[in-house]
Amino acid sequence: MAGLWSAEGVLRRKPIEQIEETEGGSGEQLQRTLGLRHLTAIGVGGIIGAGVFSLAGTVASGKAGPAVLISFLIAGLASACAALSYAEFAGLIPKAGSAYTYGYAVLGEIGGWFIGWDLLLEYTAIVAVVAIGISGYFSFLMEEIGVELPHWMLGAPGTGDGHRVDLFAALLCLLIAYALTRGIKSAARFELFVVVLKVAVVLLVIGVGVFHIKTGNYQPFFPFGVSGAFTGAATVFFAVFGYDAMSTAAEESKDAQKHMPKAIIYSLVISMVLYVLVCLVLTGMQNYKDIDPDSGFSTAFKAVGLSGVADIIAVGAIIGILTVMFTFMLGVTRVWFAMSRDGLLPKWFAKTHPVRHVPTRVTWIVGIGSAVIAGFLPIEEAAEMTNIGILLAFVVVCIAVIVLRYRRPDLPRKFRAPGMPVVPALGVIFSLWLTTYLAWQTWLRFAVWFAIGLVVYFAYSYRRSALAKQPAAAAPLGGESEDTSDKSSGDGGADSR
Repeated sequence: MAGLWSAEGVLRRKPIEQIEETEGGSGEQLQRTLGLRHLTAIGVGGIIGAGVFSLAGTVASGKAGPAVLISFLIAGLASACAALSYAEFAGLIPKAGSAYTYGYAVLGEIGGWFIGWDLLLEYTAIVAVVAIGISGYFSFLMEEIGVELPHWMLGAPGTGDGHRVDLFAALLCLLIAYALTRGIKSAARFELFVVVLKVAVVLLVIGVGVFHIKTGNYQPFFPFGVSGAFTGAATVFFAVFGYDAMSTAAEESKDAQKHMPKAIIYSLVISMVLYVLVCLVLTGMQNYKDIDPDSGFSTAFKAVGLSGVADIIAVGAIIGILTVMFTFMLGVTRVWFAMSRDGLLPKWFAKTHPVRHVPTRVTWIVGIGSAVIAGFLPIEEAAEMTNIGILLAFVVVCIAVIVLRYRRPDLPRKFRAPGMPVVPALGVIFSLWLTTYLAWQTWLRFAVWFAIGLVVYFAYSYRRSALAKQPAAAAPLGGESEDTSDKSSGDGGADSR
């Protein structure tokens, strides 16, 4: 195989039974310290954030109007189909890497590479999007207390008069990177506290705002047409899938096989209920034409004479959305760590801190990269850039869970996705459908990133992966040990646990 690429090479799979054993002896390990409440908090922290405090207003004012509620429901339905697939995998393969590791074990190395490379960009961009959303509320709060900031630091070029860089957003990215390098246990405690605070602010919005709803603001419900709701769904989709980034922390969970599936489902259900309620409040309090795309809720409450509540919301948004940045930066660093540990990227990146046992090198690289995106790209461009990759990642995971259910029915699954294969298939259909509503520029950026990834894979990863260095019988797709288990699935084959 030296000097050549072969189908067996690019499709070689990580044997699921060997994942724990192989990675347990790799020398670079993460500490298992997270319980169910911490995992659920990380999931809710990743889902509830910019979707409520920033994107809801952006989509309502410019894409969907009151039908932003439908946008979130469509995105949530598509996300739920994929969430059940993630839950099954999380209980089966409780290792760092999430969708990347699942793809590698089921669809082969090229499939794992595709999804991992994809998530490196998408998760990093999500961190930037959320930072931009927080920055909008920060500017609102500064105006409220009479502080006039220089225009050059208030936004990316082209987003306003005199804007040169969104400095606050860029600095936030670096702050989260610093927090994550301090250790997962202390970071998770901070996340849990801030998530509780954030949910309290969301409940405040709902509890107070419901008394200021004017039903006339819901008319027309589809001011941009039904297609506007679907376009909005493609834009807000990244706001309903924080659970997938949370699943990258499986290797840091105390009982991942039991707790990860529960945390995924709990976090999505809690978040979707809150999303529906806040969308009804926002579009009921103000006509969609008057909603501020940057700080929708604070502006809405100020408009009805509740400036004090508006200020509380602004503070809560700034603090609360930090949890989304935390979740997705955690996610991208763990995917990068897993890819490097597998040899698909230089192992230098998989080096963990000797005391804190976290991948500090990749954390700082991601922090700087997200800071650059947050500082110089408008929020809508950055948000659309993230969604295509996540949607395609969902496609891969939903296909993989179907394939593995039929290939290896003997594997002990702590959670089984219901409605097999219909529910995962719906996840594939929904996700592909939503990609058709993304702008052509988004597809172009993705194509460029994917092309770069192919060059890196065939120039470096193909020959340097850990599987490429293993005996031929253990690594390639169709090897003797895996063929035997596939043929004997369900009857106690040698490869079953």
